[in-house]
Amino acid sequence: MDETTRRAVDAAVGWLDAHHGSGPQQQTMRILKVTEEAGEAASAWIGVQGQNPRKGVTHSPREVADELADVALASFVAIRSLGFDPAEVLSAKAGKVLDRMAAHITAQQGRDRAEH
Repeated sequence: MDETTRRAVDAAVGWLDAHHGSGPQQQTMRILKVTEEAGEAASAWIGVQGQNPRKGVTHSPREVADELADVALASFVAIRSLGFDPAEVLSAKAGKVLDRMAAHITAQQGRDRAEH
């Protein structure tokens, strides 16, 4: 996570804490915000595809990317609000993904060798 993102997440958490507190109910609201933002990304993708005949094409792929960035930032705010460093949590999760991918590639290579 770059410094701009870290500062934005910390500022958002500070602002939300100052206005609403930081207890379990507010943590819940911040987690639900991730779902709200994901819905907006899904709606934008529907708009890119023109799936609503009444509306037609309403969004660009860049607008979808922007909505997905909102999902990421809302997720980082929720993670920070739970008391964790979003960069550390993300890095740990990325490491697990890489481990699973490496295991999958190794298994696939073993299957390929067995077939020949």
